[in-house]
Parts: sequence; C-alpha cells; structure tokens
Amino acid sequence: MKQFAKRGYTLFICLYIFMYFFFSFTQGEAIAPSLSLIGMAAFILGYFFLPIKQASVSILLFSIGVIIHLVSGTSLIDSGISGFTVMSGLIALLLIVPVISWVLEEKPYIESVIHYAQRLLNTSRKFYFGMLMITQIISYFLLFGAIPMVYGMINGFLSDQKGEAWENYKGTALLRAFALTTMWVVSIPSFIFAVDALGASLGLSILQGFCISLAGVMLAVLFSYFQERHYGVDLTAGIQEQLEKISGGLKQDSNRNRNVIEFCFLFITLFGSIFLLNGLWNVSLLLIIPIVIVAWVILYFLITVKIASVIENGKNYAKTGIPNKAQQFSILLAAGFLIDSVDQSGYGDYLVDGLLYMTDAVPFLNFLLILPFLVILLGFIGLGPLTVIVLVAGILQGVNVPYPPELIVLGITSGSVISIMLSPLVLPTIVLSSVNRLSIVKNSIVFNYKYAIAFYGMTQVYMQSVILFFL
Repeated sequence: MKQFAKRGYTLFICLYIFMYFFFSFTQGEAIAPSLSLIGMAAFILGYFFLPIKQASVSILLFSIGVIIHLVSGTSLIDSGISGFTVMSGLIALLLIVPVISWVLEEKPYIESVIHYAQRLLNTSRKFYFGMLMITQIISYFLLFGAIPMVYGMINGFLSDQKGEAWENYKGTALLRAFALTTMWVVSIPSFIFAVDALGASLGLSILQGFCISLAGVMLAVLFSYFQERHYGVDLTAGIQEQLEKISGGLKQDSNRNRNVIEFCFLFITLFGSIFLLNGLWNVSLLLIIPIVIVAWVILYFLITVKIASVIENGKNYAKTGIPNKAQQFSILLAAGFLIDSVDQSGYGDYLVDGLLYMTDAVPFLNFLLILPFLVILLGFIGLGPLTVIVLVAGILQGVNVPYPPELIVLGITSGSVISIMLSPLVLPTIVLSSVNRLSIVKNSIVFNYKYAIAFYGMTQVYMQSVILFFL
C-alpha cells in the first residue's frame, strides 16, 4: 500500500510541477483550479506513507489555516481552490535544485578543490576560514547536504585529531557557514522566495547579503580564536601535523587541477546564467532558476556525451528522491494554504499593524529590530528556516511596511541565520549531530549562542545605520 501511495505521490507531484510551468507560460486562469486540486491530491496522498511525526507540522499548519477561515468567516472552498497554488513555484525549485548534484557526482570536483586548497590552510585560523568558504560554495549546489559532505572530508583529513575542541572547531564552521548562505545564495529556496515575494532587487539583495555573510565569516573566525584559547588546544599544530603526513604522498595531479578549473567554470556558468536571464526576462525568479538548472545539467551531459546518465539519475530520483521529499512538500502545501487564509482574512495586516504599534509605543524600538525574532521563535518550535521564511515573507507580501524590501529580506534572513545556529529542532543541526555524534543542544545553543548574539548586533548596526542615514 505504501509503495503504491509513493508512486501515486510521485505522479501527482510531477504533474503538479508540469502544470505550474504550463500555467506560468500560458497564464491560463482556467487551469489554476486544476493545479490547486492536483496539489491538494498530492497533499492528501502523502499522509498514506508519511509517519505521524513527519506529518505533524503540516497538519498543524493546515489546521491553523482552517481555524482562521472558520473564525474570520472566509470561504474554505475558495481557499481550497487557490491555497494549494501559492507554493507551486517553490516546490518546483525544491524539486529541481537537487538535480545539480548529478553533475557533481560525475567527477571528484569537491575533493579536488579541498586538496588544492590544503596548501593555503596551514594554520587554524586559515583552515577555519577555508571550511567556512568551502561549505558556502558547496551549499550553492547541495544546500544543507553540504554539511555531511564537507564534514566527512574534513574529518578524514583530521582523522587523528579527536575531542570536543576539534568537534567544536569543525561543527561551528559548518553550521555557521550553511546558516550564512541563507542571506545570499540564489539556489537557497528560502532566500529566493523572500526576494521574489517581497519584490526586492535580486542584485542588491545578493550584494547586501554577501557582504553581511562575509562579515559573519570574519566574526566566526574571530570567535574560533577565543574558543581555541578556551579549550587550551593548539589546533594549528594538529593541522600542520596532518599536512606533513599527507604532503609526502601528494603529487602534482593534472587531473585534480583540471577538476578545480572545471568546478570554478561550472559555478560561474550556473550563477551567471541565473543572473543574466533575470536581467533579460521579467518573470519570477522561482521560474527562472529551475529552467536554468535543467538546461545547465542537460547541457553538461550533452557536452560530456553522457546523456544516458540523465535518464538513469532521473529514474532513481523519481523512485526514491521525490517520495523522500514528501515531508517538505506537505509542509509547503500546508503553509501555502495558511498564507492564503491569512491574506483572505486580513489577519496579516493586523499582525504587522500590531508590531508597528509596539515599535511606536516603545522608545528606540522599530520593526526591523523585532523581525528577526519572529523567525527565531518559530524556529524554536520546530519550523525549519524555509517554512518560517515562507510564512513570514508570505504574510508581509501583501502588507505595506515603511522600509525598503531589501532591508526586510535582510531582517528575515538574519533571523534565519540565527535560527539555524541556535534551534536544536531544525534539520541542519540534526544532520550535523548525526555525523559528529554530539547532542543537538551542544551543536546548536551551547556552541553558538555567543556568536548568535554578536551576529544579531552586527546586522542590526548595519540596518539601523541605513535607516538613520539613508531613509
């Protein structure tokens, strides 16, 4: 029964994405109800094989949406027709982004990059900086899948270095690096949804987020210095010891150097194509990015004459990959229904008006000071950064807020950064704990709370300065 339900779920989700693209290109309003009904069917079908623990968040979000309709007197039928289309673009993005990994699996690109960078990472500070940057780059392709991948490689390199000091050193670098990507990386669904929903400039949002992310990297490197002193362990000596052990066995490898060049070229072409098409084509980023990724992957396999790999990877993805995303897709479909109910009821206006009233009543308090805490608090009740940003940005989408949309995006994503680092209930922390065998509380709150406070202060200094001097 479960196997049959999974196959049906895969069929409905694929049909849902196909109809989303068809609707986006034709703008045929007549097929919108069909798109929503197919989304509703997939939503219901997912519960035939999802464990109750995985289904609980989507059931909660859907139930809140129903309650809002019942209390406000708005139509459940109308919301059923429109609510399950709200997240169609984001679901298409989430379905297609993992296809990038098919390219990375063809050659040892990541291993080559790390080996190439080893000669530059001969102190603990340089190595920490390297872990932060490499994790952000790989997150561009693999999202939070970069955490176990980079951890495995770094752990293999530092195989003789054990203890909490080393796990703190590795774990904080990976978790902080991935968290910072949510501020600027165009393949991170939460970032793109916030930019798209709030109508912010993509270029300015990326530039602003990248600069704050780079400042966050420097701040993390500074904190790693104090953490090393706290543990009283000479990490540089351990790193240099490992470098000496492997240096004798390393030879100049032309294939490895070529892989590094190819990886840089792949990164630039994917990033550049998205940016170029966004400048030339006035459509949603949630439509542009999946199209670019699919074209980029197919072109890669055509050039390398490995088109059969696309077919084989596609079969495997349809068989296991799509059903494994049922929890994410169910949460997004439920979140879309909830956002639609908030929009129809007008409760989003009341929420923002209440926050703005609070900021007027309390001296030195403004909306951007509070906004990150909405994301952080929702993260601590188990909602992942994607779900939280979808909810917050979706609610703010139809509300007038007296700040530029780029600042609103930064306020939301800075809250996402802190939520990922501190909440023991979000997926990146759980994934990290599964590989380094430390408790999720230690990997999140214990290791990162001081850095999170400093990061919040740093981003607020920037945002409040923009308000003070430019608005």
